[in-house]
Amino acid sequence: MTERAKLEKLSSAELHDRATRLAWRRLDVGFLWDLLKTIPEARAAVGDEERSETDIMRPLALLNDLVDADRGTLADALRPLYIEYLEEHEGRDDGSEGDT
Repeated sequence: MTERAKLEKLSSAELHDRATRLAWRRLDVGFLWDLLKTIPEARAAVGDEERSETDIMRPLALLNDLVDADRGTLADALRPLYIEYLEEHEGRDDGSEGDT
């Protein structure tokens, strides 16, 4: 089974946890920022447009959303971002790729 197939079998919550833990461990601010920027779009995609507009207007709301990004339809909408990040970076031990 390919690594992507293994990742696809994980729950959205587990993908979120693995990707964000890896990003924190690598101090990958770029990924975390991309995640924060993607949350309003993901909210809109799952029909939570009112909350999406609030997120765009209030950066602090985005930080709160980071905590909630592992739950429900929002987590499902963010799956591709988590899978792509894990495929690219998981399993690299030294974290020195320099591509953050």
